[in-house]
Amino acid sequence: MALKLEDKKLVVEEVSAVMAKTVAMVVAEYRGLTVEQMTNLRSKARESDVVIRVVKNTLARKALAGTAFEDLSDSLVGPVVLVFSTNELSAAARIAKDFKKQNDAFVIKALSIGSGTLDVSQLDAVAALPTYDEAIGKLMYVMKAPVEKLARTLAALKEQKESAAA
Repeated sequence: MALKLEDKKLVVEEVSAVMAKTVAMVVAEYRGLTVEQMTNLRSKARESDVVIRVVKNTLARKALAGTAFEDLSDSLVGPVVLVFSTNELSAAARIAKDFKKQNDAFVIKALSIGSGTLDVSQLDAVAALPTYDEAIGKLMYVMKAPVEKLARTLAALKEQKESAAA
């Protein structure tokens, strides 16, 4: 069933609205996947706050025009699914990578983390990026280490002065 012009405009507006909040995006071909597999992908994506959209390629190109993800337009060939990460850079790549492990028919065509298209071979590197909470934890660990060392040094100095006085 063909979409009416008003419906097409609504789809482009909806995808553009999601795109405005997107920090990373993956384009993948879903040819050969069953409805059950796609449903499984969508449920995993919802758990990770990732948006999955299947949109006609011409409408997706219009939504991508003028955004940081415009370079991905070249990869919109054939039946593709758009995977949008709205909070974390690695969320969309992580979902796509995990789903690809279980489904060989799912082919990653392109990915981007905000500007320019990355090589598909970099999917693993992007998926391995820490989440926001992990990054904050690592930062706190790095910031805490010098303070702990200072405290140990001051305690040792105090102990040394007490033993010299005795």
